[in-house]
Amino acid sequence: MDHAATTALRPEVLDSMLPYFGSEFGNASSVYGWGRRARQALDSARDTVSGLLGASSDEIIFTSGGSEGANLAIKGVAWANQNRGKHIITSAIEHHAVLDSVLWLEKQGFEITILPVDAEGQVAPAQVAEALRPDTILVSIMHANNEVGTIQPISEIGAIVREHGAFFHTDAVQTAGVLGMSVQELNVDLLSLSAHKFYGPKGVGALYLRKGVRLNPLIHGGAQEKRRRAGTENVAGIVGLAKALELAQEEREEENARLIALRDRLIEGLMRIPSTKVNGSLVQRLPNNVNVCFEFIEGESMLLNLDLRGVAASSGSACTSGSLDPSHVLLAMGLTHEIAHGSLRLTLGRDNTEADVDYVLQEVPMIVERLRAMSPLYQG
Repeated sequence: MDHAATTALRPEVLDSMLPYFGSEFGNASSVYGWGRRARQALDSARDTVSGLLGASSDEIIFTSGGSEGANLAIKGVAWANQNRGKHIITSAIEHHAVLDSVLWLEKQGFEITILPVDAEGQVAPAQVAEALRPDTILVSIMHANNEVGTIQPISEIGAIVREHGAFFHTDAVQTAGVLGMSVQELNVDLLSLSAHKFYGPKGVGALYLRKGVRLNPLIHGGAQEKRRRAGTENVAGIVGLAKALELAQEEREEENARLIALRDRLIEGLMRIPSTKVNGSLVQRLPNNVNVCFEFIEGESMLLNLDLRGVAASSGSACTSGSLDPSHVLLAMGLTHEIAHGSLRLTLGRDNTEADVDYVLQEVPMIVERLRAMSPLYQG
């Protein structure tokens, strides 16, 4: 129940990767046969990914994942275009790969505007328009939030940013293979994604960079990726990414309908528990995301109890699971520290069934009741 954290590698994806761990081990920069075949696999994967995004092949940069993609997009564009301005806009609910990147740039002399969100975790396009300045060079708003599942009006925001003349990046880590990914329809200049969120391998991602957008590399040392990202290419991982994205997009509509039914059944059942709140939009929401807060309990205790019952869940982003602080996303949405501490995120995937949902709905109420009985604040 934690597919937003990571997903299992699909067997078909593994099969596509296996040759590049063994017989086809060549370096794609080498001129002999093994290298040429690796290059062909790399080019084919790039063509597949670009086709699924509605981009051209030379607009795709392969990375090590979503965090590197966001860092490269934000720092790379900021450095390359600082002669045009040093103002960057983002939102309060971004993944830390984005937030920490812009805050780091602030220490380097850039000016940062962090936009608030409404109670459902949505960014208002009008607020983006109002925040734009003559020296704004970059706006970064995530496609959908990884914690509460709220989908942002990216196409509308992108049109506003494009008319202004700034560059627009979206973190699509949670939406690749789930929502429509046409970079033209989304009006984005940069889009980052990560394979392990859609049943591909860990440690590989991609960044769409619209032709004509200047970007300074983070990694120097070789001519790979048209000198935008040095380093010997992870051919097996890149092949796996392309295969996983292709399969996810082919199955998207049918799988989304199945997940929405499970998601809504889960939300309906959890809301029968007293003093429970759903977080995020109920309309503009990822098909697999359930995020609720139970008053008078700690989310960490909930997770430990669920783990003992064989349920993997989260209280927020997997990247901050070691922190005892409440979710910055929930706080930005106006929840108090006390309520935000009682959050539970359940994210469904290909292997989840109605029986899984029923099991969770059987276990969670009992756990909540037991934990509340130990709370001095609960007067149930």
